[in-house]
Amino acid sequence: EVQLEESGGGLVRPGDSLTLSCAASGFTFGNRDMTWVRQAPGKGLEWVSAISTRFGFTYYADSVKGRFTISADNAKNTLYLQMNSLKTEDSAVYYCATPLRAPLGAWVANIANMSYQDVVAKADFGYWGQGTQVTVSS
Repeated sequence: EVQLEESGGGLVRPGDSLTLSCAASGFTFGNRDMTWVRQAPGKGLEWVSAISTRFGFTYYADSVKGRFTISADNAKNTLYLQMNSLKTEDSAVYYCATPLRAPLGAWVANIANMSYQDVVAKADFGYWGQGTQVTVSS
C-alpha cells in the first residue's frame, strides 16, 4: 500500500523558516518525481516544487524560487521542503505527491487549479498525502 505522510507544518511569523517532511512507503522512492503542492483556502492546487529522486534535478515555482529548497533522502524514503523567508501568502495546506505516468510538466498543468478532493478521487493523478497546514501570520 502506498503511503505518503507529511509533517512539520505549523504557525510561524513572516520571515521565519519551516521544514516539511514527507515519509513515503509502498513504492520505489528512489526512482520517482516527487513534488510538493499546496492549496490555500478558497483556491485551487498550486504546484510548489519537484525533485527527481533518481537524478537529483530540482524544479521550483517562481513564487518560491530562492526561498524554498526541496531535497530527498533516498535511504530514508523521505522528501523534504525547507522553507525560508516565509510570507503570509505561503499559508496553505502542503501536500506531498508523486505522479504515476505523465511527464512532470503535463502533470503539473493538469492539476493546476483543481482541488485536493478532486485529485485524490482519481488514480490518474498519482499518489497524495493528507497534507500539513502551514500558517504564516504576524
